[in-house]
Amino acid sequence: MKQPTRILITGATGFVGRHLIDLLYASSKKTAVEIFGTCFPERPEHCTDLWAKAPLVKLFHVDLRSEESVNDIIKSIRPDQIFHLAAISHVRTSWDKRRETLETNLMGTFYLYEAVRQSALKAKILFVSSSDVYGYLESKAKAHAHREEDRNGIVSPYAFTKAGGELLSEFYAQRENLNIVVVRPFPHTGPGQTADFVCSDWARQIVLIEKHKIPAVIKVGNLAPRRDYSDVRDVVRSYDILMRKGKRGEVYNVCSGQAPSLKKILRTLLSFSPCKIEVGVDPAKLRKTDIPYLAGSNRKIKSRTGWEPRIPLKKTLQDLLEYWRKNV
Repeated sequence: MKQPTRILITGATGFVGRHLIDLLYASSKKTAVEIFGTCFPERPEHCTDLWAKAPLVKLFHVDLRSEESVNDIIKSIRPDQIFHLAAISHVRTSWDKRRETLETNLMGTFYLYEAVRQSALKAKILFVSSSDVYGYLESKAKAHAHREEDRNGIVSPYAFTKAGGELLSEFYAQRENLNIVVVRPFPHTGPGQTADFVCSDWARQIVLIEKHKIPAVIKVGNLAPRRDYSDVRDVVRSYDILMRKGKRGEVYNVCSGQAPSLKKILRTLLSFSPCKIEVGVDPAKLRKTDIPYLAGSNRKIKSRTGWEPRIPLKKTLQDLLEYWRKNV
């Protein structure tokens, strides 16, 4: 009898991890899998909502900054597949906690790869990077959808750690023969995202206004940047497909190919509310650096795997607003 596929998700209890678990758990009814996940700083017993949705998931409290903990989890589980999602992913936090970001995102990835190498596992690893590695385009006249071969332009500690993680991935794939695939997701949102991120922050503010908990003024930062947003449910579907079809050492963008301005995205969100809401700039929400244009080409992942986005941004934003209406 064939043994079930053993899947490890680092950062399993985060926004994307939970959606990935939903997807994998649904597919487990067709293909036998065992799903394991790491969580930090929260402990497994504090994630009962996740267990209720996916009782097959076995959670472990693992700080990626601990080489011993990472080694122990790899030796204990001996996974066939590893989705490496865990990271400090908020850009502002990466400026405020630079050392913690470096240790978690970069050294944590190093510890993971070393643990797999030392255990002589044949596990396939999906390293989740970020479109932030592209940074600034050289000039507005050259604005175009970023391709995987475009050079990096690091503008934050977070982006630095993701670019470093990509270099580690390339080294371990080429020199140590680890089966690593790199994915560069562009911005994504959807139900369940915390208010640390812009679309979810706006949706939550709108709901607070609807419930008369704050004045009818939504506080925003810079609305000029253009962003290529995808639905998180499309994104995790791409991760699952890349785990099966992605080629070792390759890099794949995951994006919609469209980049509306944040102003247009805000206008769409506001259109779903019956309230009359004014817009006010909050200096605290302005970033130290703000990439003016961030759009991607998804030609490679489409041609190599058949993946393409299915959920339009309007539907994503509607679902996000409904999530906060149920959870405020």
